[in-house]
Amino acid sequence: MTSPDPDQDKTGVEAIAAEAKAVLAAVGTVVVGRERSLRLALAAVLAGGHVLLEDVPGLGKTLMARSLAQALKLDFKRLQCTPDLLPADVTGSFLYNPGDREFTFREGPLFTGLLLADEINRTPPKTQSALLEAMQERQVTVEGRTFPLPRPFHVLATANPVEYEGTYPLPEAQLDRFLLRLDIGYPPPAEEVEVLRRRLSRQREETEVEPVLDAARLRQLQHGVEQVSVDDDVLRYCVDLASASRAHTAVEVGASPRGAQALVLVARALAVLDGRDFVLPEDVKECAVAALAHRITLRPETWTSGVTGVEVVTELLGRVAGPASTRS
Repeated sequence: MTSPDPDQDKTGVEAIAAEAKAVLAAVGTVVVGRERSLRLALAAVLAGGHVLLEDVPGLGKTLMARSLAQALKLDFKRLQCTPDLLPADVTGSFLYNPGDREFTFREGPLFTGLLLADEINRTPPKTQSALLEAMQERQVTVEGRTFPLPRPFHVLATANPVEYEGTYPLPEAQLDRFLLRLDIGYPPPAEEVEVLRRRLSRQREETEVEPVLDAARLRQLQHGVEQVSVDDDVLRYCVDLASASRAHTAVEVGASPRGAQALVLVARALAVLDGRDFVLPEDVKECAVAALAHRITLRPETWTSGVTGVEVVTELLGRVAGPASTRS
């Protein structure tokens, strides 16, 4: 039986919400707590984007990415970023085949459904930039030849923000390719106890999540999210937030129009996760910090004083007026 064409299937909002909840429930059998981060990460995938998980080691970033890939039944590859990693190690390269007396292309780890780029800030800028074309265009170019990546294709990258020796901060151009940047945070004591309890109960280190969807079905759900319309007042609210970041006294470079677009795309996915076919201002507020904070460049004097992009966006949410929460 062949799967229906995802570009023709118009999945209903109720069906998307139900299957998304099933995905979150499946991941929740392995990942304890983290409901907010998982919800936003899944919303970013439904919106067709990539996610940067930035937090200290040991908080379950890799486990979250692997579990999400298993629940979505996507091909999963992990790229351990190191200082000696070359662009060809990411994209793939041409190898000479003595039998055929010709060069054949060997695909790199980018050719997958979900790529975990672990500790992405440990690899040099030249290799980091190899991800740019893949993340934006869903293709790679090697020696003048272009190869399309499979669909869907998503990158979940992790970064350690507290370690600086031997690391290379991501440039603004690459940060902008991530639809959301999420932090995980330390779990409450009760959840940390549950993590230990589950580890002892399964009597092994490995975890496994039952698949809920597959790649073809995920494409159908993504197509369904694309059908959700957004009222003009919500669009103006997204633009107002991005514009306000450019005028903030602590900011040197504010969020670009791509930041406003990120707000719309993720807010639309969050609305669908809640079973609505329309977007509320609360959806925009829920994803605003994750969508805008990494797109803001602070002034040097502001950065040295300890002010962060998260604090700037949080302040903007408090003073930029939004539309009413009801839809006319």
